[in-house]
Amino acid sequence: MKRLGILFTALLLWSWVAVAQEYKAGVDYELITPPQPTADPAKIEVREFFWYGCPHCLDFEPDLGAWLAKMPKDVNFIRQPAIFNERWGAHAKAYFTAEALGVAEKLHADFYEAIQKKQRELMKEDDVAKFFAEHGVADADFRKAYHSFAVDTQLRQAQAMGPEYGVTGTPTVVVNGKYRLTGKLAKSYPNLIAILNSLIEQERAGAKH
Repeated sequence: MKRLGILFTALLLWSWVAVAQEYKAGVDYELITPPQPTADPAKIEVREFFWYGCPHCLDFEPDLGAWLAKMPKDVNFIRQPAIFNERWGAHAKAYFTAEALGVAEKLHADFYEAIQKKQRELMKEDDVAKFFAEHGVADADFRKAYHSFAVDTQLRQAQAMGPEYGVTGTPTVVVNGKYRLTGKLAKSYPNLIAILNSLIEQERAGAKH
């Protein structure tokens, strides 16, 4: 029985090494130097940098959504608006406002549809307020959150995070503050998800040693 146990452990280790070696840094994903801190050290962090006006982000949503439906319990997923200019900043502020009001997940798909399919700018405060009102958010509640210190702080942090994580486009997925994944390197979004799962397994195995 002891030999069988050793053999089983060896097979598991070999299996993990085979998966880990399937993808290579600099080829399938990039290393972040220096690694960035995570929000919850007790979990493996997956952070998606996105922009509501990005057609590639919208294309990625079905694959990401399917992954989220089966996301492991030891993973902490964070949606992270990327900011490269004023328009991106306005959409990021809308997202952070929704997050402050507890309706970010509820409005997420509608943000994409409003901006990309209905061609709504959602840049000015009154336009964003109207969008929130259409989804049942009282104007006073929206204005309070929109001008809150919490949203302003998140916005300033988001502006700094892109350069810190080496993000140059969206969607970009970061695993545990160490690995940067893009559709360009992965060649396809299903493959990006496969690389993501492999790196999660790598981080999980590393945490046990």
